[in-house]
Amino acid sequence: MLAVLVLTAIAFTLFAWEKLPIATTALFVLVSLVIGFTVFPYPGFTAADAFRGFGHEALVAICSLMMLGRALVVTGALEPVARQLSRLWIKHPNSSLLLTLVVCMLSSGFVNDTPIVVIMLPVLVGLALRTRQSASRLLMPMNYAVLVGGMATTIGTSTNLLVVSIAADLGLPRFGMFDFYPLVAVAAVPALLYLWLVLPRIMPERSMMMKDTRPRVFDAWLHVTEEGLSEPMTLREAMAKAGGRIQVLELRRGDLHLVRFPTVKLHAGDRLLVRDTPANLKEFEASLKFSLHDLEDNAAEKEKDKEEKEGESNKSHQQLAEIVVTDNSSLNGNTLRALRFAERFGLIVLGLRRVGREDVRQADDIATIRLQAGDVLLVQGEADALTQVKQADVLVLDGSMPLPRSEHAVKALLIMTVVVFFAATKILPIAVSAMAGVLAMIAAGCLDWREIGRALSSKIVLIVVSSLALGGALTATGGTDMLAHEYLALVRHLPPTAIMSSLMLLVALMTSFVSNNAAAAVGTPIAISIAGQLGVAAEPFVLAVLFGANFSYATPMGYQTNLLVMSAAGYRFSDFLRAGVPLLLIMWISCSLLLPIFFPL
Repeated sequence: MLAVLVLTAIAFTLFAWEKLPIATTALFVLVSLVIGFTVFPYPGFTAADAFRGFGHEALVAICSLMMLGRALVVTGALEPVARQLSRLWIKHPNSSLLLTLVVCMLSSGFVNDTPIVVIMLPVLVGLALRTRQSASRLLMPMNYAVLVGGMATTIGTSTNLLVVSIAADLGLPRFGMFDFYPLVAVAAVPALLYLWLVLPRIMPERSMMMKDTRPRVFDAWLHVTEEGLSEPMTLREAMAKAGGRIQVLELRRGDLHLVRFPTVKLHAGDRLLVRDTPANLKEFEASLKFSLHDLEDNAAEKEKDKEEKEGESNKSHQQLAEIVVTDNSSLNGNTLRALRFAERFGLIVLGLRRVGREDVRQADDIATIRLQAGDVLLVQGEADALTQVKQADVLVLDGSMPLPRSEHAVKALLIMTVVVFFAATKILPIAVSAMAGVLAMIAAGCLDWREIGRALSSKIVLIVVSSLALGGALTATGGTDMLAHEYLALVRHLPPTAIMSSLMLLVALMTSFVSNNAAAAVGTPIAISIAGQLGVAAEPFVLAVLFGANFSYATPMGYQTNLLVMSAAGYRFSDFLRAGVPLLLIMWISCSLLLPIFFPL
């Protein structure tokens, strides 16, 4: 028991440590449990028990729902609603914000939170550009509305499914899909008013990563060409030819870092690291007849040859766009060269924006830089290529791009509705209903196996499995009973409703820094043990853990959608504290008051 408790403490510490990937921590927990119980056998828990999470119905349901959510994204099934909101916003911005928040809350009860945020992000960024608003005052309320709505049903988030499944495994009656929906609906009213009327007014402007904004600048390598050096030219003459506005950060010749003396003569093949807005970068390229892409790169060379062959008419179809590397993107942790990005998507990367880092200076080329979530790439290519690049799970910050449409959208919505109906009416368990829905999506052409591969997150799988294993080991060794006993010793002077409320707040604080699923998997058996020792109903305590694990508002690492909006709007850690702590308090107080009413102790 003590060994498992120590492992739990280590796991939570590593989950909160940003330098180690969360999937690595999950795998470490799983391997530690397997080795530990193999070397030191224990009758109540074996190494094989740690692997049962891979076949647990909660994981089956979570993975199936991720696939269904992917189908709604790739078919554009939810985007007609986003288009309608976009049209209304221009005429009635204040009421449209309220309507957007309500739609996000309602949708996230049935669809995974991340696809909704991914769909709404470019819509709201585009609206901010057209209406000259700060996107930082729109994205945070939208994100929080999705998180609040996601806790309303058993399928709203993977955390909900995990808590409900663990509680059922421990002998509690299984919660129905809408059993706690009325409670959350009432609690969401003050939260909605806060998100609509207060939060947009207290959020500071953070426009650095999205507007043409003053300035939204990129670092780019300007390659000196023979055409640009038809006459010998010094660095000073090149800067003057560019209008005297070019900011040269570094001069490279091969592997040499040259001193940026104004009198240094430029040679073909030299590289100038420049920093400016997209429009100015393209102007410098044209006036100097230098190139923003590496002519030695095969894919770029092919693109250039293609442009020359197709003539000037093709240039009108070229577009500049900015794309954000998201946490789940295949670009995250990879280099553009290793992924053969230009060849694969037909896009040329012209610049990179990484807030607070100087990695561009340290690299020979943008293509060799290992990208990370939050990086913004300036790319050039055709509209079809920009649509295709979304397959890499990046966010295209281009409000003028038409939202995708698909002939399969109606079928995808219909299948999702049937899945929810069968699960809500308890005709089929959610794991069975969701898996059958995935098969129907494949048969209807809404999904293919490539998209299914993209939908499944190894990180989520490992977190769920390791959390189930850790929670099971704690329960089998008596760890949860001991923790419940010690917790009750601290709060024994409080009435049961206050103990329940304090447990909810404790889990909410934990989930701000560690995995939601880990906090829920460990907290659920502890909640049931606390209820048993108090001699009261266990359901309210289980829901206290479920709600607390969803109160992930106060830190950017609290939930993956927090990181998405942080990347798009350039939020700071303090912005989440300013916006999230009041919302956390509102939801905590509301749920603490409502839980004993809807679920008497």
